[in-house]
Amino acid sequence: MKMNSTGKLSRTVVWLMSTISGLVVANNYYNQPLLGLIGRDLRVTESAASKISMLTQLGYAAGLLLIVPLGDKFLRKNLILIDLVFVFLSLVWMTFGRELWMLYAASLLIGATSVIPQLFVPIAAQLSSDKEKSTNIGIVMSGLLLGILLSRFIGGIVGEIWGWRTMFGIAAGLMILVWIAVYKMLPELKPNFKGTYGKLMYSVWHLAKTQPVLRLASFRGAMAFGSMCALFTTLVFHMENPPFNVGSSIVGSFGLAGAVGALAAAKVGKLQNFLDLNEIITYSLIILFGSWAFTYFAGETYWGLIAGVILIDLGVQSSHIMNQTNYFLIKSDAVNRLNTVYMVAYFIGGSLGTWAASVAWNYAEWGGVCAVGATMGVLALIVHLIFCSRIKLSEN
Repeated sequence: MKMNSTGKLSRTVVWLMSTISGLVVANNYYNQPLLGLIGRDLRVTESAASKISMLTQLGYAAGLLLIVPLGDKFLRKNLILIDLVFVFLSLVWMTFGRELWMLYAASLLIGATSVIPQLFVPIAAQLSSDKEKSTNIGIVMSGLLLGILLSRFIGGIVGEIWGWRTMFGIAAGLMILVWIAVYKMLPELKPNFKGTYGKLMYSVWHLAKTQPVLRLASFRGAMAFGSMCALFTTLVFHMENPPFNVGSSIVGSFGLAGAVGALAAAKVGKLQNFLDLNEIITYSLIILFGSWAFTYFAGETYWGLIAGVILIDLGVQSSHIMNQTNYFLIKSDAVNRLNTVYMVAYFIGGSLGTWAASVAWNYAEWGGVCAVGATMGVLALIVHLIFCSRIKLSEN
């Protein structure tokens, strides 16, 4: 991997990280359109099957907290190569697991080890000028987001044609290719922290405690991602019922609709030529909250769900990219640890949205799910409007 003559990242390198990010993060989301198939195969309830998705997100949060900060302490290439071995083994376990507890454990490990994209995002931020920061983060995030969304589409089709286990076997094979690409193309990046692991982890807590911009970004991200997860975790159950009565391949294809929103969000950094960063976040969260009107009032129609998915993804991913741009502007060498605080909160929010939506589905089905998603969206907006102005006043 090479940099350009100014010592900054070349666009080729950024797109390489984008592609790898998409392939790795997809491991966390193949399960979402397959939950119905898994539940029927193991003869468990929808609620029990949905815990697979929740545990994957909790595992991802744990990996972000325990593994990503090591990018400041150890050589990142070696860390990534070792981690990819565990990703591969976790996917193999998921492929051949025969009991529900095995799938729970494998899902937790898949989430915990598939954190490699969050080692790439700080590289894009650290080696970019302030002017290019949001653009390069957006490119890496576009690969990550397309991986999230297309994984649902691919997982649904593969699951319906060849069975859900085949999808995880294919994913394991892809990780071998990713390992080879990382080994051949990534350079050694020198660490910038020389203390113990305990001191490293304390510094993560210290950043969370002392950086109000980071705390606000983390809350916004957690609520927005939880709102999106509420939709995608229960969409398969909603569409298996009348008036749709469709299988996992159709449900997974909604990832393509979400990809429209994600690709549009990747360009959001260019809006900074016209709008303040906090204004972009405000509009993004308004789009997120408003999107739930489509999913509720037109939730029994394809066009309503498609519009809802596109707008939810656009709102969530636009605010996500701006959140990361916001806290990466903090003058600090601890880029991996800044990202750790934000992304741990982000995926805790995702698991909260998944859990709340599964409970709401049991009691109120689609209406309950929409209430959960809209509530998390409006909480993000209210807290943003209250505290971003307070932070501005305290900085002046």
